[in-house]
Amino acid sequence: MTETLNTLGETIAAALPGAVTHVAVAYGELNIRAEAAETLRVLTTLRDDPRFLFKNFTDLAGADYPAREKRFDIVWHLLSPKHNTRVRVTFEADETHTVPSAVSVFPAANWYEREIYDLYGVLFADHPDLRRILTDYGFQGHPLRKDFPTTGFVEVRYDDEEKRVVYEPVKLVQEFRNFDFLSPWEGTDYVLPGDEKAKQ
Repeated sequence: MTETLNTLGETIAAALPGAVTHVAVAYGELNIRAEAAETLRVLTTLRDDPRFLFKNFTDLAGADYPAREKRFDIVWHLLSPKHNTRVRVTFEADETHTVPSAVSVFPAANWYEREIYDLYGVLFADHPDLRRILTDYGFQGHPLRKDFPTTGFVEVRYDDEEKRVVYEPVKLVQEFRNFDFLSPWEGTDYVLPGDEKAKQ
């Protein structure tokens, strides 16, 4: 199987000169890295070329690597029902440059690209409806970025006095607690509330 995937990867790289930058087989799957500017050419070739026929768009996801210059990975998972093979295509993107939207190639990618925009902040050029899909319209930031605070910036709650939803800056209120870190089977050095009756 690995030999077949290696051959397929070499064929794809030869069919897309200048677009494919790296081909590898890992964990029984073909992985291709390509230039983000060539997104439409790469995906169209993989879909339409009779040697590939990756007609089934399975998934589209993002990943954040803040230490890199192009910090985001946009990862496509495609399936060829005709050849019974899968491919993972990865494009690198940054915070400022747009990535071509592939909705014209795979219309089902519409909401996936909106999700990546919402959660990572990657901008897709020529997307028919690029707006937030999972967070609130007034939400600030992109919550799946590694530099996004785990508490967020604002908290939402319903105020009974104002009879509406209010947005407030996050307040981390926590009472001081003393943890004993003892095993529950060993017992504690002190009497737990309610246990004073059991020892009588």
